[in-house]
Amino acid sequence: MSTLVRILRHTFRFPLQSSLSLLMAVACTVLVLVLPGITMQFIDVVIAKKRPDLIFPTAAIGIGAILVRQALFTLRTYFNNSLELKLTHLIRVELYDKLQRLPVKWFDSNSSGEIMSRVADDVPATNRVIIEGVDQAIAALLQFIIVLGYMFWHSWQLTLVTLIPLPFIAVLTTWWSRRSEPMWRESSEATSALNAILHDNLSGIRQIKAYTVEPQALESFDKASRKVGEKHMTVMRGQSLVWPGVSFIAESGIILMVAFGAWFALQGKIQPGVVVSFLVAWGFLFDPISRINTLSQTFTRGAVSAKRVFKIIDTPDEPNLTDGERPTQMRGHVRFENVCFSYSDEAPTIDGLSLEAKPGETIALVGATGAGKSTVLNLLTRFYEPTSGRILVDGVPLDGLSKEWLRDQLGYVTQESFLFNTTLRENLLFAKHDATDEEIWAALEAANAAYFIRASPDGLGTIAGERGSRFSGGEKQRLSIARALLKNPPLLLLDEATSALDNRTERLVQEALENLRSDRTCFVIAHRLSTVQKADRICVLHHGKLIEQGTHAELLALGGSYAKLCEATFANEPRPAA
Repeated sequence: MSTLVRILRHTFRFPLQSSLSLLMAVACTVLVLVLPGITMQFIDVVIAKKRPDLIFPTAAIGIGAILVRQALFTLRTYFNNSLELKLTHLIRVELYDKLQRLPVKWFDSNSSGEIMSRVADDVPATNRVIIEGVDQAIAALLQFIIVLGYMFWHSWQLTLVTLIPLPFIAVLTTWWSRRSEPMWRESSEATSALNAILHDNLSGIRQIKAYTVEPQALESFDKASRKVGEKHMTVMRGQSLVWPGVSFIAESGIILMVAFGAWFALQGKIQPGVVVSFLVAWGFLFDPISRINTLSQTFTRGAVSAKRVFKIIDTPDEPNLTDGERPTQMRGHVRFENVCFSYSDEAPTIDGLSLEAKPGETIALVGATGAGKSTVLNLLTRFYEPTSGRILVDGVPLDGLSKEWLRDQLGYVTQESFLFNTTLRENLLFAKHDATDEEIWAALEAANAAYFIRASPDGLGTIAGERGSRFSGGEKQRLSIARALLKNPPLLLLDEATSALDNRTERLVQEALENLRSDRTCFVIAHRLSTVQKADRICVLHHGKLIEQGTHAELLALGGSYAKLCEATFANEPRPAA
């Protein structure tokens, strides 16, 4: 019930449209009485009293009422569809806005396919509770009450006989509604799992083909699809037993009503026309009951979908996203003080890290895979929060700064260069919304990316493709670097930013980056040690601990872990001079 009330609140944002729909539902319901009334008029007046002169006027009234009712129904359908689209848009945008405000950690435990299922499938199902469920339920309830009042007016005894099946139907449908909710929930979860597999397989189609695991991928999809069918059939199996039972009870009531109606007519308690009128009215009285199956499914599935949608909406926002200090500028003085962090309850990823980067310095982070290098950058961007210790920027604790402000001061180039499926211009404008084409081209030149963009017929209007599929790995990385350079941030984070570049292009990009490092703080992660030799300080990480730091020459002279890394890296190449 609380879920239903919460869904209904959204309709209050469109009070005029909702009110008009309700008024038309009332008018359509009142006009339902015309048919049984006209039937009674024909039998008890036109036929019984032999009034042929009333045939055409009575028929005209009936046809006119039906015409008006259908016209109102058409308008109501239009209004309802319009309202459903508006509500779907409203909740979908609200859900998407919420997704953008959730912490990165939340996405680690929720698959993209499942999230897409909630946005694409659950939101429309939630709104159908209002349009197909609530609206029809209100209309059905009104119709039941009005028709019941009509029947009581003409014969309360026959009306009571007509209502005999209702308690049995109510018990059966209530039991099934409660029983089917967990079934629909399992069906919905199975569908989400199927969507997640489909999303992963399509995203990884190159890997599937490269490793020739198409049969295994098909088997996984087939298994998930079968599970969806099985869960859905569980519901259908129950419905195939319940609703014929409801129909049997309801239709048996017709026989009882006609039998008692005939008895009352023979005793002179009612006119024959009343019996026939009740027979016509019975259809309108039990029509809402015949819709219980559809309404029950709509309510149950909608409630399950709504709970899944509201579960995301009710998830707490990422803390300090907009709240917190917003200094007038960032100088770029970064200090880690005994910072610890773990992604789980297992061994810490960062263990007692203390290091300092003064404004304008370039700090290189090196170490084996899993040493915690990327985690340092994740903590700097506040995608994750330290479990202990603290990080300061310009002397201000990082957790006291607005995340929105902090991230606006960063230029971040990740290992996986990501481009959106839109034009290159729009991809680059993510960094600076009001950048001119001259500024864009300057950033592209600095990243050594201008020449292949100029070679494209559409230039900056070139569509990048899904995840930047129209460009090579090296080209995507240079475009990502150009985007970071266009932002011109005081703090630059490069996570394997040159890993996909050939040696010649890497040198050109390194020259561009070195020219920009004079007035900004840089944190650079690189497995290719040739890219970090000119860093002001190189920090060697091992299992989350800082075990060595110094310049390239100092660390080579030390003969420790860094020297061994260099020896392994340059085993087949001339060793760089200290």
